[in-house]
Amino acid sequence: MVLNFIAIIAIAAVIVIWIISTQRRLVVLDENVSNAMSQIGVQLSSRFDALLALVDLTRDYAVAESEALMATIKSRRRMITAKSTPDDVLRQEGLISETLGMIALLTEQYPELKTNRTYIKTMDAVQTFENMMRTSRLIYNDSVTKLNREIRMFPVFLIAALLGFNQRDYLEERATRADMPSTK
Repeated sequence: MVLNFIAIIAIAAVIVIWIISTQRRLVVLDENVSNAMSQIGVQLSSRFDALLALVDLTRDYAVAESEALMATIKSRRRMITAKSTPDDVLRQEGLISETLGMIALLTEQYPELKTNRTYIKTMDAVQTFENMMRTSRLIYNDSVTKLNREIRMFPVFLIAALLGFNQRDYLEERATRADMPSTK
């Protein structure tokens, strides 16, 4: 009788310890995904800053167009945080691509803008931030893969569902390189 009671307590203790360790592992994985999304927000913010610098450069050439671009950016720009979704990121990247396309049109109308040293440096910065964004995407998707894989496994999915951990969506690649204006 006493051995049965000790065995039941030991089994219960092992189950509780397993649940706690599973919850802790899921929290770490979930935090990694949130951190990766925050890093994407930082990269997008840097891209927007460079984009605003580009728009500011166009002001000397096309005042009305640059003011319209500036107003569009300011009205549609949203901060990406740990709670943001991949769709939020894609919308912001769409705004960046759209604005870069408009800047490309302006540089075709004003070839001297294309040869401006500050313009060239700023476009290089935009390209650098784009490359950093790609790296941030990879990190985010890798973190999502690890979390989703863990959540889908038996018996972890039982604890995950009980504790409110859900699978996250991946950040799909967007073909933005074709939309980038050339600096040459």
